[in-house]
Amino acid sequence: MKVILKQDVKGTGKKGEILDVSDGYAKNFLLKKGLAEQASSVAVNSLKIQKEAEERRRAEEVKAIRELAQKMDKCEVTVSIKCGENGKVFGSVTSKEISSKLEELGFEVDKKKILLKDPIKTVGQYPVEIRLMEKVSAKVFVNVVPE
Repeated sequence: MKVILKQDVKGTGKKGEILDVSDGYAKNFLLKKGLAEQASSVAVNSLKIQKEAEERRRAEEVKAIRELAQKMDKCEVTVSIKCGENGKVFGSVTSKEISSKLEELGFEVDKKKILLKDPIKTVGQYPVEIRLMEKVSAKVFVNVVPE
Protein backbone atom coordinates (compact mmCIF):
# COMPACT_ATOMS: atom_id res chain seq x y z
CA MET A 1 0.00 0.00 0.00
CA LYS A 2 1.30 3.45 -0.87
CA VAL A 3 1.16 6.02 1.95
CA ILE A 4 2.27 9.62 2.50
CA LEU A 5 3.90 10.20 5.88
CA LYS A 6 2.46 13.09 7.92
CA GLN A 7 5.27 12.91 10.50
CA ASP A 8 8.76 11.46 10.78
CA VAL A 9 8.51 7.77 11.64
CA LYS A 10 11.67 6.20 13.06
CA GLY A 11 12.87 3.36 10.87
CA THR A 12 10.36 4.13 8.11
CA GLY A 13 10.89 7.62 6.69
CA LYS A 14 10.58 11.37 6.98
CA LYS A 15 7.55 13.65 6.78
CA GLY A 16 6.24 14.12 3.23
CA GLU A 17 7.76 10.95 1.77
CA ILE A 18 5.66 8.62 -0.36
CA LEU A 19 6.38 5.02 0.67
CA ASP A 20 5.24 1.58 -0.33
CA VAL A 21 4.63 -0.38 2.90
CA SER A 22 2.83 -3.61 3.73
CA ASP A 23 -0.95 -3.43 4.08
CA GLY A 24 -0.95 -4.59 7.71
CA TYR A 25 1.69 -2.05 8.78
CA ALA A 26 -0.18 0.73 7.01
CA LYS A 27 -3.66 -0.12 8.33
CA ASN A 28 -2.77 -1.23 11.86
CA PHE A 29 -0.04 1.28 12.71
CA LEU A 30 0.50 4.22 10.34
CA LEU A 31 -3.11 5.05 9.43
CA LYS A 32 -4.53 4.10 12.85
CA LYS A 33 -2.15 6.44 14.73
CA GLY A 34 -2.50 9.24 12.17
CA LEU A 35 1.15 9.08 11.12
CA ALA A 36 0.31 8.67 7.44
CA GLU A 37 -2.49 8.94 4.91
CA GLN A 38 -3.24 6.78 1.90
CA ALA A 39 -1.52 8.06 -1.24
CA SER A 40 -4.40 8.98 -3.53
CA SER A 41 -3.82 11.09 -6.63
CA VAL A 42 -5.34 14.14 -4.88
CA ALA A 43 -3.05 13.72 -1.86
CA VAL A 44 0.03 13.27 -4.07
CA ASN A 45 -0.79 16.43 -6.07
CA SER A 46 -1.38 18.49 -2.93
CA LEU A 47 1.94 17.24 -1.51
CA LYS A 48 3.70 18.24 -4.73
CA ILE A 49 2.15 21.74 -4.58
CA GLN A 50 3.16 22.11 -0.93
CA LYS A 51 6.77 21.13 -1.71
CA GLU A 52 6.96 23.64 -4.58
CA ALA A 53 5.59 26.41 -2.36
CA GLU A 54 8.08 25.52 0.38
CA GLU A 55 10.97 25.62 -2.13
CA ARG A 56 9.87 29.07 -3.36
CA ARG A 57 9.57 30.34 0.22
CA ARG A 58 13.00 28.92 1.05
CA ALA A 59 14.57 30.53 -2.04
CA GLU A 60 13.11 33.93 -1.10
CA GLU A 61 14.39 33.54 2.45
CA VAL A 62 17.91 32.69 1.24
CA LYS A 63 17.86 35.68 -1.12
CA ALA A 64 16.81 38.02 1.72
CA ILE A 65 19.54 36.66 4.03
CA ARG A 66 22.19 37.09 1.30
CA GLU A 67 21.10 40.72 0.78
CA LEU A 68 21.32 41.29 4.55
CA ALA A 69 24.82 39.79 4.57
CA GLN A 70 25.90 42.13 1.75
CA LYS A 71 24.57 45.17 3.62
CA MET A 72 26.19 44.04 6.85
CA ASP A 73 29.56 43.18 5.29
CA LYS A 74 32.39 45.58 6.22
CA CYS A 75 30.13 47.34 8.75
CA GLU A 76 31.84 48.86 11.80
CA VAL A 77 30.56 48.64 15.36
CA THR A 78 32.03 50.59 18.28
CA VAL A 79 31.88 49.07 21.75
CA SER A 80 33.17 50.92 24.82
CA ILE A 81 34.57 48.97 27.75
CA LYS A 82 35.86 49.94 31.19
CA CYS A 83 39.62 50.24 31.39
CA GLY A 84 42.06 50.91 34.21
CA GLU A 85 44.68 53.65 34.25
CA ASN A 86 47.36 51.47 32.68
CA GLY A 87 45.08 50.28 29.84
CA LYS A 88 44.01 47.05 31.54
CA VAL A 89 40.51 46.01 30.47
CA PHE A 90 37.92 44.91 33.03
CA GLY A 91 35.92 42.01 31.57
CA SER A 92 35.58 41.33 27.86
CA VAL A 93 33.39 42.18 24.87
CA THR A 94 30.77 39.47 24.37
CA SER A 95 28.64 38.48 21.42
CA LYS A 96 25.60 39.86 23.27
CA GLU A 97 27.11 43.37 23.32
CA ILE A 98 28.02 43.13 19.63
CA SER A 99 24.48 41.95 18.85
CA SER A 100 22.93 44.91 20.70
CA LYS A 101 25.21 47.39 18.86
CA LEU A 102 24.27 45.82 15.51
CA GLU A 103 20.61 46.14 16.49
CA GLU A 104 21.16 49.88 17.01
CA LEU A 105 22.40 50.03 13.40
CA GLY A 106 19.26 48.24 12.21
CA PHE A 107 20.56 44.67 11.85
CA GLU A 108 18.79 42.13 14.04
CA VAL A 109 21.27 39.32 14.63
CA ASP A 110 21.02 36.56 17.21
CA LYS A 111 24.03 36.48 19.53
CA LYS A 112 24.52 32.78 18.80
CA LYS A 113 25.30 33.57 15.17
CA ILE A 114 28.24 35.81 16.08
CA LEU A 115 31.44 33.77 16.04
CA LEU A 116 34.13 34.96 18.44
CA LYS A 117 37.25 32.78 18.32
CA ASP A 118 38.54 34.24 21.58
CA PRO A 119 36.95 36.75 23.96
CA ILE A 120 37.93 40.33 23.10
CA LYS A 121 39.91 41.56 26.10
CA THR A 122 41.99 44.41 24.68
CA VAL A 123 41.34 47.77 23.06
CA GLY A 124 41.57 47.80 19.25
CA GLN A 125 39.81 46.76 16.06
CA TYR A 126 38.78 43.14 15.50
CA PRO A 127 37.17 41.36 12.54
CA VAL A 128 34.21 39.25 13.65
CA GLU A 129 32.39 36.71 11.49
CA ILE A 130 28.61 36.50 11.64
CA ARG A 131 27.21 33.26 10.25
CA LEU A 132 23.64 34.09 9.18
CA MET A 133 22.96 30.63 7.75
CA GLU A 134 24.87 27.77 6.20
CA LYS A 135 27.34 29.09 3.59
CA VAL A 136 26.18 32.72 4.15
CA SER A 137 28.27 34.88 6.44
CA ALA A 138 29.28 38.52 6.87
CA LYS A 139 32.39 40.13 8.34
CA VAL A 140 31.92 43.00 10.78
CA PHE A 141 34.67 45.07 12.36
CA VAL A 142 34.37 45.70 16.09
CA ASN A 143 36.16 48.78 17.45
CA VAL A 144 36.82 48.42 21.17
CA VAL A 145 37.46 51.79 22.83
CA PRO A 146 38.03 52.70 26.50
CA GLU A 147 35.01 54.09 28.35
